[in-house]
Amino acid sequence: MTVHFIGAGPGAPDLITVRGLNLIRRCPVCLYAGSLVPTEVVAEAPAGARVIDTAPLHLDAIIAEMSAAETLGYDVARVHSGDPSLYGATAEQMRRLDALGIAYDVTPGSQAYAAAAAALACELTLPDVSQTVILTRTATRSSSMPPGEDLATLGRSGATLAIHLSVTNLANVVRELTPLYGVDCPVVAAYRVGWPDQAFIRGTLVDIRGKVKAAGFTRTALILVGRVFGAAHFTDSRLYAADHHHVLRPKAACAPGATPPLSSLPGSSRQSTDPRDNLGDDEHGVRRVKPDA
Repeated sequence: MTVHFIGAGPGAPDLITVRGLNLIRRCPVCLYAGSLVPTEVVAEAPAGARVIDTAPLHLDAIIAEMSAAETLGYDVARVHSGDPSLYGATAEQMRRLDALGIAYDVTPGSQAYAAAAAALACELTLPDVSQTVILTRTATRSSSMPPGEDLATLGRSGATLAIHLSVTNLANVVRELTPLYGVDCPVVAAYRVGWPDQAFIRGTLVDIRGKVKAAGFTRTALILVGRVFGAAHFTDSRLYAADHHHVLRPKAACAPGATPPLSSLPGSSRQSTDPRDNLGDDEHGVRRVKPDA
């Protein structure tokens, strides 16, 4: 018997990994975070499975369900949103399972910050702009932040910031980061990324709070801060530079004819699949994107 901690991804049911979906399909018990995991994912549990929304349960009750399943020899799919390693409260569950001698493993999932960058068609690490991404949050009603991990300290790096669980603390985010990033620094508020009603608000540190308030975002929104969200001019990376040679691209020219020319491929005509072609702002400056765009 094994408890499988599974990352369901940020919202869209087709963003779960193949491994994670297969585990859900074969586990007789499925415990899921109902407020954040799509019902389409949970619906993949086998017929007759014990499927429980753990949102109203406390830790002891969740562990009791796992322990009862272990007694009967039933594998458990423990489904979390995003990736279990980030703000998933999985470590405390694993600690309890260790004490009970119950085996477990972890299947990773896609994170909201990556899904947001994909929807925006934005690279988070641009040469000469930012080569570092910091995933963090602020302390409100949740656990306190350790010393040295406040925004004023992290912001000194100038890195791209993905600030979780902080949309209701946006005034503090703006106050802490403005002296470090400048009032004109681009900010994106990414609301319910991957869900059918996902939306994006673009602004700067000087106006993002008003825009978010006008849109009514009070939960499930990720705050992205950094110059990469407004950079039109940046240096090409060395990765594909013609004079950059490495073991997979030696100085010797590739043998001609190794790859068929485009002219030899069957022709096709289709509409653009570039997600940027599907973006549009409403009257509040909220950018709404279809999850499958």
